[in-house]
Amino acid sequence: MCRHLAYVGAPVGLGEVLVEPPHALFRQAWEPRRQRHGIMNADGFGVGWYVPGHDVPARHRAGIPIWADETFPDLARVIRAPALLAAVRSATAGMGPGSAAAAPFRRGRWLFSHNGALAGWPASGGVLAAALPPEQLVRLDAPTDAALLWALTAARLEAGASPGDALADVVRAAVAAGGGRLNLLLTDGSVIAATALGASLSHRRAAGGVVVASEPYDDGPGWQDVPDGHLVVASPDGVELTRLTLGLPT
Repeated sequence: MCRHLAYVGAPVGLGEVLVEPPHALFRQAWEPRRQRHGIMNADGFGVGWYVPGHDVPARHRAGIPIWADETFPDLARVIRAPALLAAVRSATAGMGPGSAAAAPFRRGRWLFSHNGALAGWPASGGVLAAALPPEQLVRLDAPTDAALLWALTAARLEAGASPGDALADVVRAAVAAGGGRLNLLLTDGSVIAATALGASLSHRRAAGGVVVASEPYDDGPGWQDVPDGHLVVASPDGVELTRLTLGLPT
């Protein structure tokens, strides 16, 4: 499992969202409160943030625990951004290590993360990979389920799908290939799309922005849990929840 978070709205300091809250993503690396698989997220981390005037978001990733990277707290102290996506990683057995395996994955303006595990890996990955042309497969950041799910999502975005439709389509394909825990998180710096399937997910609108996160980073008001089996599309203007059509019980 992993923990991840995305924010879109008025410019905010990275540290205000990722480090300073009492249960921030930084702390969730060693003490998550809602994680049901694994007890720590010490196998890497990453943060991507949007800089006005630049089409491609900046990114910092490492294959070490977030608390072991002396650069990150200093970056978080001084960088402000109108949007970001960050994650701390707990590697699934058999998945590749290193910074390339850490979210967020990036293509153009898009940032992506996967919290969970694709069941039946690597056989299920082979089933899903058959839908991609070879040139897409060789572009994978790492030999992991998250990188493959990102390639599938990116292909749908490039074909013109909306963020929500792209994630919902990939989750349906992954369920058909074997299922698993499929919490996907995606942003282009203006909107956040995410799925909740097998792991916790919450959202909150406040102070000119919206946050979608694996778990609340404080005990303040406004947090709302996303029901399992749902897609959330969020922006500072509103949050929309839609049930994923996966044959789940109603």
